[in-house]
Amino acid sequence: MTAAGRGNLLASRLIHRAHTESGWFLYAPSCALVEADRTRPGTAEHLAALPGMIVLDLDLPAALAVARQETWATAHCLHAAQPTPDRPDGAIVATTEPKRWDGEPVRILDLTP
Repeated sequence: MTAAGRGNLLASRLIHRAHTESGWFLYAPSCALVEADRTRPGTAEHLAALPGMIVLDLDLPAALAVARQETWATAHCLHAAQPTPDRPDGAIVATTEPKRWDGEPVRILDLTP
């Protein structure tokens, strides 16, 4: 999320695509928004206001997942990436830190420039 605020071209393209293409959404786990905002103040408010951005609440299943991980942001992202009835294939984690996700049961999209 902070990559978009730092001018990452690939992150900007994802945001643009979610804004312009019907049926395309970006999911923002609320715990990851908090971490991004701590790193770069204003990020959470900006991203949450974008069309095509869906902020995922910290519901009970997500809260239980948070208890099992080192950081709340990582845990909420892992939880959000798992298959659900709305997203039977799960979601893809877009990241500029792909090594952070080594060994985790998620698909990633490497946004490293």
